[in-house]
Amino acid sequence: MAQDKISMTSGLLALSPIVVFLGLYVGVSAAIGDFYKMPLSIAFIVASMWALMTMPRMKITERIEIFSTGAANTNILYMIWIFILAGAFSALASGVGSIDATVSLSLRALPEWFLLPGLFITTCFISMSIGTSVGTIVALTPFAAQMAEMTGGDTAFYVAVVLGGSFFGDNLSFISDTTIAATRTQKLKMNDKFKANIKIALPAALMVITYYFVAGSSASAIPVNAASADWYLILPYLIVIVTAMAGINVLLVLTLGIASCIILALTTHNTGIMDMCAMMGDGIKGMSDLIIVTLLAAGLLEVISYNGGIKFIISALTRRIHGSRGAQASIAALVSIVNVCTANNTIAIITVGKIAKSISREFNIAPRKTASLLDTCSCIIQCVIPYGAQTLLAAGLAKLSPVSFLPYLYYAWALALMVVISIIFNFPRGAKQEAEKEDANGEA
Repeated sequence: MAQDKISMTSGLLALSPIVVFLGLYVGVSAAIGDFYKMPLSIAFIVASMWALMTMPRMKITERIEIFSTGAANTNILYMIWIFILAGAFSALASGVGSIDATVSLSLRALPEWFLLPGLFITTCFISMSIGTSVGTIVALTPFAAQMAEMTGGDTAFYVAVVLGGSFFGDNLSFISDTTIAATRTQKLKMNDKFKANIKIALPAALMVITYYFVAGSSASAIPVNAASADWYLILPYLIVIVTAMAGINVLLVLTLGIASCIILALTTHNTGIMDMCAMMGDGIKGMSDLIIVTLLAAGLLEVISYNGGIKFIISALTRRIHGSRGAQASIAALVSIVNVCTANNTIAIITVGKIAKSISREFNIAPRKTASLLDTCSCIIQCVIPYGAQTLLAAGLAKLSPVSFLPYLYYAWALALMVVISIIFNFPRGAKQEAEKEDANGEA
């Protein structure tokens, strides 16, 4: 187990694999002016090799074992199951015409100026209902990518709309794991955190919706190919969306979607079983890079944690805090940087939750504001890091580079702006008495 006290040298060495990764991927890509040239997996392999070298006085087998422990984490393997089923469903739904039919019917029913805001609002509603960004991305990314193709729009832009909207619900939903983690670590009721959170998230969403209305109205000259489609072809997507909103496990949701596509193919397309297997196989192969990157990132981040990188960050950011605004900024920075190092917003919240509660007590910050900062900032970072599960999943389904979404993640940037404003102007306000009352009456 890593030591409790981390020196400056050891801490920086523990975090150096992230610098290597960013320097290799971002640096090289920026130097050649093309973020599609440098494979994400190669950057992670080099950074992982460097991470193993930073583990002193250990046998190579022991180092690999620690790396493999992170990659074999049950949460990581669960995500890989989702990636596999999502790839199979996406390919099969495309093969039987479900995606084309859903997009065609949507384009015929909605005016062009409402497509972008409508897609964002729908994503926000679904993610709020199911409480997971992953399930929302699985359901709507193929739809968004096909909509972009049929309208002549930028696929990365349309998929980024889904990414942003999915984190709106992940941040606010009462059944989201980040909401549960944030409220539990701060010991307060979910509706108290929601009241504080909505004052930050809703203005950001309204800003983005306004922009999408403007962008949609200026795209009226885009030719739309909305051919007529048989209504029954949309059934697999309806099943996926309805079952997801009903709170059914995402693996079962995808299984039901695949089963419905198979039934549709057998009854209406006379597609053979082997042809469908080939479609699903191609879909799973298309997710192979995503799975490799996920495993490498998980192993790399486990080594960073083992070497004390996260402890070093917590120590460095909490050493000098002055005033309530400084304390709030420290909490925001703390959960953000830990999220960068773990690529998991729920884990980041749980990791820093206790220290965040201590900071909020010392500087009289209302628990609802602390919980809101933890949840919101972790969701922002999870949305923008190119190796986050949600971004990798969206990239795999849309067949794009994970970095291609960055310029279009308007909701994440708007939410970050609202966090900064909320800290500067100290809202929602929380006096000492209010903080003490919330802490005393909160849930265990």
